[in-house]
This record gives sequence, C-alpha cells and structure tokens, in this order.
Amino acid sequence: MIYIVLSILCSVTVAVLLKLAKRYQISIVQAVTVNYLAALILCFLFFKPDIGSISADAPWPIYITLAILLPTVFLFLAASIKNLGIVKTDIAQRLSLFIPILAAYFIFQENFNSLKIIGLLIGFPAIFLTFLRKSGENEKKGNWIYPVSVFVGFGVIDVLFKQIALYKSMPYTTSLFTVFCLAFLVSLIIVIYQTITGKIKLQLVNLACGLILGFFNFGNILFYMKAHKAFVDNPSTVFAAMNLGVIVVGSLIGVVVFKERLNKINYAGIILAIVAVILITLSQHVIR
Repeated sequence: MIYIVLSILCSVTVAVLLKLAKRYQISIVQAVTVNYLAALILCFLFFKPDIGSISADAPWPIYITLAILLPTVFLFLAASIKNLGIVKTDIAQRLSLFIPILAAYFIFQENFNSLKIIGLLIGFPAIFLTFLRKSGENEKKGNWIYPVSVFVGFGVIDVLFKQIALYKSMPYTTSLFTVFCLAFLVSLIIVIYQTITGKIKLQLVNLACGLILGFFNFGNILFYMKAHKAFVDNPSTVFAAMNLGVIVVGSLIGVVVFKERLNKINYAGIILAIVAVILITLSQHVIR
C-alpha cells in the first residue's frame, strides 16, 4: 500500500508545484522541458530500457503523437491549475478515465455491466457540477477550455499508452523511455523557438524547478507501476486508490492550503466523482 500512497503524494505534489509556479514567476514551458529530461534520465536509470530493441517496426505514429500530446497537455494542466485551482484540475484529470473506458466499449468492443454504465452516467454530471459557478461568482470567460483540454488530453494519452502496452515486440519501459525522449525534443524545440523570438528568457531557476517537477512526475509513474506489481491479482485496488486518493488529497490541499473557493454545487460534483470512481472500480469484480 505504501507504493500507492507515494504515487498519490507525487501526483499531488506535481499539481502543487505548478500552482506555486506563478507565485515564483517560473517559466512553465522551460520547467516542463527540463521535467522530461529528468524523467527520461530517471527512466534510463531505474527501468534500464533495452535500447537495442527499438526498431523501425515500433509504433512510431503513436510515439510521435504522445510526444506532442504530453508536453502540450502538461501546459494545459499548468494553465488549468493557475486559473481554476488544484481541486477542479485534479478532478478533470482523474475523470479522464472515462475516455479510455468509452474507447474500450466503442473501439475494442468490451462488454459493459450495469455498475460501469451507472458509474459513467454519474461521472458526466459530476464533471459539469464540479466546474459550475453560481451567477455573480467571478471567473474569466474561456477558462473552461483548460480543464476540458486536461480531461480530453489525459484520456487520449491513456488510450495511446494502452495501445503501446499491446505491442509485445518491445518492453513497455523501453517504449516509455522512447516517448520521454521524443517529448523532450518537442519541448526543447518550443523553448528554442520562444527564446529566439524573445518571448522567454532562459533562467537557472526554471532548470531547478524542472528537475524537481521531473523527479515527482517520474515518481508518480514509478510507484504506480510498483503498486500494480504488488497488487498484480487485484489491479482495481490500485486503480481506485490512486484516483480517489488524488481527488481527496488534492481537494484538501486546494481548499485548506490554497484557500480555493468552491460552492455547494462544486462539492456535490466532487462527491459524485468519488461515487463514479467507486462504481467503475467495483464493476471490475462483477462477472460479465
């Protein structure tokens, strides 16, 4: 269970770091770039990927798509936390699990039981209620685009990583290392372009922040994978504990530490989100 706790803490810490970035005037795009450099180095050290197994037959279209999506969605994640807070962003990220679930039904023809269907039906209004604001509450128009991008982006990323897992000719950790390398290159190109055009200035503080961000980002992945190995016969335990843990811990930190304002409707959305995750998890134990 310690791996699940550590994974939750790493995930929430990433959100907290992105929340603090504005306060300390951190360049998110620079930090995200260094984050992927740190992640691929740690991936190489901990997973020892089989570089020799990388070939032209690997699913390169998926790798390249992920390399573009990962830094892009990370930037939307940072923008969502900046504009809407940790609570709502964490929920958008965690409820993105609905997209791979729907993909499993419509693309991979997986059968659904009643619990999973009810969980999905509860989950969608949960998303709406979490982000709904009462009349008179201040919020910039267009801010909704950030959590929506996080929701869709992480959902698509999850589907693509599941596709990579089906590719048996190369170890999954090697594919992960390849994706991190490509994501770093994409991020680096963005940083170089923005530096040349004068939109940003390179600063050492962004390097330090990126290294810390990469450490916790990779820690989230590492401990999540170790948790699945520890609970190999009961993966739904990891699935539920991780998603519920991030929602609960993230909500507590957002409200208590950062004083994020939520109305009663938003709290109702959070409760429905928790119920939806529980039902979807329970559905894994029901005989279809």
